[in-house]
Amino acid sequence: MKLAIQQRRRIVWLSFAVAWSAWACPAFAAAPESADAGASAIETQSRALTRANEATVGLRAKAVEDARSVATLGPVRSGSGVVIGDDGLVLTIGYLILEAEQVDLLLEGDRVVPARVVAYDQATGFGLVQALVPLKLPVVPLGDASRLSTDDPLMIASGGDDGDVSMARMVARRPFSGNWEYHIDAALFTSPPRTDHSGAGLFNARGELVGIGSLLVSDTRGEQFPHLPGNMFVPVDLLKPILGELRAEGLSHMSRRPWMGVNCAEQNGQVRITRVSEDSPAEVAGLQPGDRIVRIDGADVNGLDVLWQTLWRGEVAEREVSVEIKRGDAAPQTLKVQAVDRMKTLRHAQGI
Repeated sequence: MKLAIQQRRRIVWLSFAVAWSAWACPAFAAAPESADAGASAIETQSRALTRANEATVGLRAKAVEDARSVATLGPVRSGSGVVIGDDGLVLTIGYLILEAEQVDLLLEGDRVVPARVVAYDQATGFGLVQALVPLKLPVVPLGDASRLSTDDPLMIASGGDDGDVSMARMVARRPFSGNWEYHIDAALFTSPPRTDHSGAGLFNARGELVGIGSLLVSDTRGEQFPHLPGNMFVPVDLLKPILGELRAEGLSHMSRRPWMGVNCAEQNGQVRITRVSEDSPAEVAGLQPGDRIVRIDGADVNGLDVLWQTLWRGEVAEREVSVEIKRGDAAPQTLKVQAVDRMKTLRHAQGI
């Protein structure tokens, strides 16, 4: 089985390299005299993509017993990560390691390496862990996601013995607002979809990491287009300016922001609450699933982006938020929510 997986990876690497060379340098395919140059380009691409795949590891995390995130993410989370530092630093998606007490990196050959949580960044969605013993794996350079164009050939790799690699294309770069309290301005959307997306690496043809897998989505291009399923990746461009801060502080300053504890859905310009976290500021204030949020701090709410960005407005994480709701056929009412710093509500393993 492992041999079959390795053979599949080699085939995908070679196919990707050939496809990229033909796409980027059509003269290689058209001119016989360019055969040597084309072969050299393919070999270079193959080496870069091989390095990228070898640097992608599996990741398994176990949450602390009383973690609130267990209700939505479960007690044990599995996914992938990518080695980005020669000190064993691994970049992954943050929800995998949220409130984790134990993290293991899963390498080929059934090798399991313990790791420690370095950072969880609520604002970007990234997570960082560091291996506690040498990984002896290549380090992948960070690419420039802003330079990607629609239809650029890309590679998606997941880690561990069950990891896989496949080709994909970028179909959109656009803002993304999650149904939880999350928003980024330039998410990367790819197709076809992968179900093993959590923490998977998205690589350009130079083998540079350009994104980390977050979600499986049904509308990569947005609601105004026919549905095209695929994945959402968080671009590494968001990591570069805060990497030092994450290493030093365990989070970026942007993660210190108001949190209410609601999940919401947007449809036809209306935003409704779908879930209220237990013991959250929203629950204490009386917000309920099914409530339509009409205004927040006086701003009309016609989308998730408006809701979240208005909530985070200002410099104070712990503040009173005015939320006007419509509940059933009753008249609109305004509730006062005492938002808190989300990072202060997270559980941590003893001694960390």
